[in-house]
Formats: sequence, C-alpha cells, structure tokens
Amino acid sequence: MPEVRISVGGRSFDVACQDGEEHFLRTAAHILDAEATALVGQIGRMPETRMLLMAGLMLADKAAGLEDQLRVAEERALVAERVAADARANPERVEVAVIPPIVADTFAELAARAEALADRFGTG
Repeated sequence: MPEVRISVGGRSFDVACQDGEEHFLRTAAHILDAEATALVGQIGRMPETRMLLMAGLMLADKAAGLEDQLRVAEERALVAERVAADARANPERVEVAVIPPIVADTFAELAARAEALADRFGTG
C-alpha cells in the first residue's frame, strides 16, 4: 500500500492509499489544502485538528450547495423531458408565415418560363 506525502495548510502528512489511487489522493489533498490555506490566511495559525475540521466543514458546505444546485438542475431536466415527451405525443399545428408576394411572383415567373421551354422543345 503506497504512502503519499501531502501538504495541507502548510503542514505535511503521510497518508496511505490503495495502489493506483495516488493521483486521486493528491487531488483531494490539493482541494483541502486550498481551503486550509485560505483559513490560515484569514485567521492565522491554529491547531492542526481545528484547521482540518474547519477546512472540512467549508468543503462540506460547498458540497451541500452543489448538491442543491444539482437537485434543482435534475428537477428542471425532468420537467424538460416531460414537456418534450408531451410535445412528441401531442404535436401542435404549426403555421408558416405568409409567403411574400415577390417570392410568389418569382416562382410563378419561373414556372411560366419552364412551361414555355417545355412547349418550345415539344415536351409539354
């Protein structure tokens, strides 16, 4: 079982982890260290256990906020899925805007030219 030296709040710790988990441990330690360093910067030096407790509580608070945001996003996604399913099950009539007269006139002119060419070549 590998042991990894991590630094949290300016203090070093040797922590054991499973093989292959070293990167995850270092990443978690980096996140915890950021919180602990912010605490030490605001409050000053404090006992190790208090620093770790406070940093852990700050991270837990952030995690709780993210869980709330995730729950709201999941609820919105469910509503959107229901609306989409309802729209597929009950399609509404969609009306297209009126074609501008100039476009209709241009198509009529093209049709007339095509008919004239067909007559001219005897295919009409």
